[in-house]
Amino acid sequence: MGAAKQVRPLTLEEYLALEREAPVKHELVEGFPHAMAGTGDRHNRVVVNLVLALGPLARKRGCRLYASDMRLKVDAATVYYPDLMVVCEEDPGEYYKEKPCLVIEVLSDSTEATDRREKLRKYLGLPTLQTYLLLDSRTPRAFGYYREGEGWVYREAEVGTLPLPCLGGHLDLAEVYHGL
Repeated sequence: MGAAKQVRPLTLEEYLALEREAPVKHELVEGFPHAMAGTGDRHNRVVVNLVLALGPLARKRGCRLYASDMRLKVDAATVYYPDLMVVCEEDPGEYYKEKPCLVIEVLSDSTEATDRREKLRKYLGLPTLQTYLLLDSRTPRAFGYYREGEGWVYREAEVGTLPLPCLGGHLDLAEVYHGL
């Protein structure tokens, strides 16, 4: 057995320094880095379809779309890489954003539990967030959390469109799952 090694949570600055040198991406969860696995074909194609579908809406509203490689700081000790996020207000961070109005995670076997529990709790605590969508990569199915007043409303859909309040439009599920 090797020698015991003391561990402690990383600060945001230490995490960002680690990420600049790391050969793989890590999310920071309560101060501890967690390596991320690569995505599968269906997962990646859903993300690409989302970018194609939402890009024109974001551009029209003066919003920015970030897919997969931009970090989202949800609190002082937790930073994620959402599959897609939309930022419509001033959020000048170079290496992470803090003010998304829309976050989308694409569910897969390896990410579903985290996206539905840990990330759900963290994302819904963001004051600027209006919508959190979970899109299944395995079958056409969407799960949405929408801010209404002081609370959240949950919706599910397999066909049709989903409202995107911060973009002033809708997401057509046929576009999301085109070619899959």
